[in-house]
Amino acid sequence: MDMKKRLTLELRNRKAAEVKEMVLDNCRSDDGKITGLTSDFMNLEFLSMININLLSVCNLPKLEKLKKMELSDNRISGGLEVLAEKTPNLTHLNLSGNKIKDINTLEPLKKLTHLMSLDLFNCEVTMLNNYRESVFALLPQLTYLDGFDADDQEAPDSDPEPDGEDADENGE
Repeated sequence: MDMKKRLTLELRNRKAAEVKEMVLDNCRSDDGKITGLTSDFMNLEFLSMININLLSVCNLPKLEKLKKMELSDNRISGGLEVLAEKTPNLTHLNLSGNKIKDINTLEPLKKLTHLMSLDLFNCEVTMLNNYRESVFALLPQLTYLDGFDADDQEAPDSDPEPDGEDADENGE
């Protein structure tokens, strides 16, 4: 299914301005760009575009309320300055499984002053020497990189499994 059709389906007879979450995973972007998504989705807080064949985020509309963005398993290799310009309040960004090869590609993310969590699993950049130290130095606003902080402490919400499996059975 193409992205425009999927957007129409996801609207479910709502106005674009009423939508706070949009999941477009696995739909296809024929030209490698975002299509159909407009600034009419001004109240969007969560946007997921996993595995949609994206090469670029250059067509991303201004989404000032967007906090979380999932872009994993695409073919993005750069052009991240668009994110800083169009999504200034982004707090969580997942770029895992993209074609990001060097630390300099992440430089535009410095302008995302609210960015707390960045995921780059399965990107070539993670193979570089001192990768974690370099990213935390480049992006001092980050709390978590790939689910762990600078001291290798796991992010509290990265493992949603409950501690005790039968706590609910006893009403505790």
